[in-house]
Amino acid sequence: MGEGGLAAAGQLPLVVALGVLGLLVLAGAGTWWYLRRRRSRSIPARLKQASDALLSAVLIPHVEGGYIHMEHVLLTRRGLIVLDLRDITGHVFGSEAMQEWTVLDHSRRSTFANPLPALYDRMAAVRRLVPEVPVRAVVAFTSSASFSKGYPPNVVMLDSLLVELGEMAGSCDEVPADLLASAWSRLSGAVLSPGR
Repeated sequence: MGEGGLAAAGQLPLVVALGVLGLLVLAGAGTWWYLRRRRSRSIPARLKQASDALLSAVLIPHVEGGYIHMEHVLLTRRGLIVLDLRDITGHVFGSEAMQEWTVLDHSRRSTFANPLPALYDRMAAVRRLVPEVPVRAVVAFTSSASFSKGYPPNVVMLDSLLVELGEMAGSCDEVPADLLASAWSRLSGAVLSPGR
């Protein structure tokens, strides 16, 4: 092998090392970008972006005295939405009348309490504070859940709800802005943060 061949052979490990280093830098940058995007696409961030205002993890006066926990309350142009989230993986089977709902995830079977009675209590508490605006209540499931037998009433998929909220702009059944602002102000004034 001539001197040129030996020099080229000696540079080969350097070229490989630089290539590997470049791939590591790209992988690191890609990971950073993915994590940053994922954080910005978190569920609270998505809810905040899709609504005009958002209250999360607050207590409001209960109809029967004391306080009731609100996971999320969204202000939209059509009124307020009381929202409970469920991040469940698997096929969900439930109805309004069942006390427990079942989740089948591959070979695992589990149950959880029907979320609708508690949701209706939350909706009643909000309606009592702001009777002049429409109040809707839903349990939203993330995309890791599926309902092969259909959705019970007031149950939606989170992604569908976010699309619906995005389509509300300019709809003909908007509630007057001053009425919404007054109701939201009253509701916000009544909340108690759990830490206080």
